[in-house]
Amino acid sequence: MSAYKQFLTSDVIVTPFEVNKGFSFNKSEFTDPDVQIDRFLGQNRDFLTYPTTTGYNSTQYTVLVYNSIKELYYSNFLSSSRGDIPTSASLIPGANASGDAYIGSSSSTGRYYNYLQTTLTQSRYFPTQSNSEIAVISVPSRLFGDYIQPGSFVFQDNDDSITITDDTNGNLISGSEVVGNIIYPHGLAIITQAQLNGNGNRRLVNNLNVTCSFSSSYTIFETQYKATVRESEFNFSLNPTLITGSEGDVYYFVTSSYFSPYVTTIGLYDEAQNLLAVGKLSQPYPVSPTTDTTFYINLDR
Repeated sequence: MSAYKQFLTSDVIVTPFEVNKGFSFNKSEFTDPDVQIDRFLGQNRDFLTYPTTTGYNSTQYTVLVYNSIKELYYSNFLSSSRGDIPTSASLIPGANASGDAYIGSSSSTGRYYNYLQTTLTQSRYFPTQSNSEIAVISVPSRLFGDYIQPGSFVFQDNDDSITITDDTNGNLISGSEVVGNIIYPHGLAIITQAQLNGNGNRRLVNNLNVTCSFSSSYTIFETQYKATVRESEFNFSLNPTLITGSEGDVYYFVTSSYFSPYVTTIGLYDEAQNLLAVGKLSQPYPVSPTTDTTFYINLDR
């Protein structure tokens, strides 16, 4: 048997909190359906004369990979490694809108959003010479969640003893040298340095003896329901085992002033009284006849 009580808005609290999980995969696991870490080579070439493809789990054109990365993450850094200063024109109002005049540069330099990973002034390098190449390591969102945890990314080329890590500010480091950038919420590690210990980006993309490690970050929500039983509520048990005889009499001790019903299970229902969740107490708990009794039910989602 059960008794119902409606929650008030003040009885429900939703709290977000972040959880992390570490992963480490070698090349043989990159193509696993549950992993799907991909590596791409980007090239600065003419697409019509060089329509070469790249990728292991998905096929992309090398020229389009290069152009997409340049446009999304480096368009403000092509003429300056510290980023181009945004330019704007000044408005001189006229008698009406048609008479307004704009004085100053109308260049688009510095106006793009390049997903900077720190509030510090960031330096980015992107090769623009003909036939330049970049390497891109792509981690799927089902692995990194909301973003890759800063400071957790490690990519190792075991044959060439190359280790690439991130510095928590969006830079990729090999030894003491900045070799590229990582976009944490997109799961992309971009190697823009052409040479690493004498080996080009093609080695990072094509070498089989590599490992990739990182930690995911994902926000889940804990919903807390506060079920308060007032001292004057639910003071009669609905347990059918307390009834005796064909006439439905209750056992004598149930009517005693010292008897108190026990709570064993709390169910959560919707407005149509459909059972949505069940919380079991570790042991039956008596409802106090002299003070309020509060139960807390926590659900993670």
